[in-house]
Amino acid sequence: MSKITSNGKLVIISAPSGSGKTTIVHHLLEQDLDLEFSISACSREKRSGEVDGKDYYFYPVEVFKSKINNDEFVEWEEVYPGHFYGTLQSEIERIWAGGKHVIFDVDVVGGLNLKSKFEETALALFVMPPSIPELEKRLAGRSTDSKQNIQKRIDKATEEISYSNQFDAIVVNDILEEALKDAEKIVRTFVTSEA
Repeated sequence: MSKITSNGKLVIISAPSGSGKTTIVHHLLEQDLDLEFSISACSREKRSGEVDGKDYYFYPVEVFKSKINNDEFVEWEEVYPGHFYGTLQSEIERIWAGGKHVIFDVDVVGGLNLKSKFEETALALFVMPPSIPELEKRLAGRSTDSKQNIQKRIDKATEEISYSNQFDAIVVNDILEEALKDAEKIVRTFVTSEA
């Protein structure tokens, strides 16, 4: 497939798990920034309460792989064996056709893949936790993961933070209100500038 061209832009928000990126994305969507959320595709089973086409586009592994072979994704990865996640080219086209800019809540590798593909059309923003011990405290406070899973997330976060210098901007989420203001200012400047 050819590269997508449009007047639309892409805002990529990436962070280690527990850094607050989803909270920041929700805040940005509530502002007058003409943003629309990009719904990712995945090959995992739907969880209770999740809606196909709202939370994710859910596909069986075989269907997901056929979409990879048909070059329908702008980025994808196998996060765990048999668990694929990706961004459909048709999703970006849908949002741009509606006159909006695309915003992504995506992992660090996916964020860098999108940035390298869209270059100056995309803003890649990294949400940095104040520290690893604070991140560990936040993850434990969620009460959704075992100690073993929290340690896995901390190890992954340490690796992901090492990529932060490859992003266009970094917002440290120490005090949430300040992080929201910083992210909004950076995104507003980007979406209102001539590209």
